[in-house]
Amino acid sequence: MLSWWLVMSFTLLIARSVVFEHPHFISYFRAATPESELGNLNIGSRPARRKVGASVHNLRAIPWIFAWTQTRLILPSWLGVGDALNQLIKEGKKAELQKMYEAWPFFAATIDLIEMILAKADMRIAGLYDDVLVDDPAGKKLGSELRQKFMETVRAICEVTGHHKLLETNPALRRLIEMRNPYIDPINILQVEVLRRARADPRSVRLREALLITINGIAAGMRNTG
Repeated sequence: MLSWWLVMSFTLLIARSVVFEHPHFISYFRAATPESELGNLNIGSRPARRKVGASVHNLRAIPWIFAWTQTRLILPSWLGVGDALNQLIKEGKKAELQKMYEAWPFFAATIDLIEMILAKADMRIAGLYDDVLVDDPAGKKLGSELRQKFMETVRAICEVTGHHKLLETNPALRRLIEMRNPYIDPINILQVEVLRRARADPRSVRLREALLITINGIAAGMRNTG
């Protein structure tokens, strides 16, 4: 049977190549998410960054995940997974992956958790943040590539689970997400516009307060804070 460490090593290798080695990742992250603004808001018990500076190493884990959850990309939870699974599938190991999913509770639980996160993500909303907030063409290109990786990850997860769509065996949760999205989507759209205006007028207290309201609304709707 395939080693779990082989799957994880593929995943970590791909994730690291994007997060730590892509020359435009940090600038894209700061433009496409409210990460920069989180440090100016009175939320959390500690600063969003350990040190001043544009580096992933300086970020604390909670703001890192929180920022991506706000945009509905939820990148840290799935980046690299699709690449790893697709590489193993190409190598003819699909049956082994499916056997691991059926027979190994830990692997199955991990895949099911990622499947749930993918179902909660929304590439239409994530794309809106890029369209409005990311000015650099290189950043827009990276965002498009990440959304494509998301779709490839969805296909890979479905290949391993044998599902035709996400959460096929958990219709109650799928329905809950479908019912919740129409209430969260407008808050995301509002947040994009507030971020655009706040970056043009960083001294505005009213915009800062409006941003905090959208952050709380999205976090409550997503049932994730980071």
